[in-house]
Amino acid sequence: MNRERDIAANTIQYQQVTKRFHRDLPPAVDRVSLEVAAGELVVLLGPSGAGKTTLIKMVNRLYEPTSGRIYVHGSEIHELPVNDLRRGIGYVIQQAGLFPHMSIEQNIAVVPELLKWDRRRIDQRIDELLTLVGLPLSYRKRRPRQLSGGEQGRVGLARGLAADPPILLMDEPFAALDAINRTHLQSELLRIQERLHKTILFVTHDVEEALRLADRIAILRHGRLVQNDTPWGILSRPENDFVRELVGADDVLRRLSLVKVEDVVARRSVGKGRFSPKGSEAPASGLPVVIAPEDNLRTALSRLLASADGAVSVVGEDGWRMGSITLADIRNELAGQSDANATGA
Repeated sequence: MNRERDIAANTIQYQQVTKRFHRDLPPAVDRVSLEVAAGELVVLLGPSGAGKTTLIKMVNRLYEPTSGRIYVHGSEIHELPVNDLRRGIGYVIQQAGLFPHMSIEQNIAVVPELLKWDRRRIDQRIDELLTLVGLPLSYRKRRPRQLSGGEQGRVGLARGLAADPPILLMDEPFAALDAINRTHLQSELLRIQERLHKTILFVTHDVEEALRLADRIAILRHGRLVQNDTPWGILSRPENDFVRELVGADDVLRRLSLVKVEDVVARRSVGKGRFSPKGSEAPASGLPVVIAPEDNLRTALSRLLASADGAVSVVGEDGWRMGSITLADIRNELAGQSDANATGA
């Protein structure tokens, strides 16, 4: 495979894509150009009617674009038979979209059976996926109505992954869930993505969900792409007042939630030549307030405010102390953000 094909593999590309449902109405999607790189999780964020779902449904040709081009794996979508296109793309929708008359194993097996996998391979895949999404194998024979909303969401994710597609479309898959189940499924998705590195296009209108999940966020308004950036870029450099208000860019706590504790410790310590991600200081013992390196500064601030020590110790899984976080560190981080924004960094 040549280098151009390597670059194009597992990508989604929109080139000046427009979708009109009626010639007398404004377009639902208006000249959008966007690329989702291989292994990237891009969130489409915006208010209702912004064009998010329309944009995602054109990838697998549930809607046909009025103009412009869409490429999947480097091929224009109309160059591929529509069934072949769809079988190579996982699709997870709101409320899981499970078939109520089918068992859980039958729901998961829909696409593998269309692809004519043999029975043994399908059975193995069902077991793998139930384990992957954190459900017991005893659920195989149950019906969707016998599962909670959160469990149905896990089955919907398993079905989307059933044929091991390199690309996954997710259209507000957690929107109907309560806050606890929603948070749990977001964590599951991040865990699975860390392992599988799928190319994911994810639709939501929930800002916190977008900030937590996304490698990049594409903000839409009236069918147009307003800003395409990392969560940190969106919060620190909003394109306009609409983006600033939508994501709460002036919310200090929201910005702190995007900064990992380990990154602050590393920036402060690396110049001294003593930082190691595995822990470089004495083993932790009897420390009243500790925090994990993968936690964020918002959590660190909460722990600091509840502590009389003025610092929280950063302790890895192995029990070794990697450093500490103080209120001064948090103030310096925010000051650094302000300086970077002022210089356009």
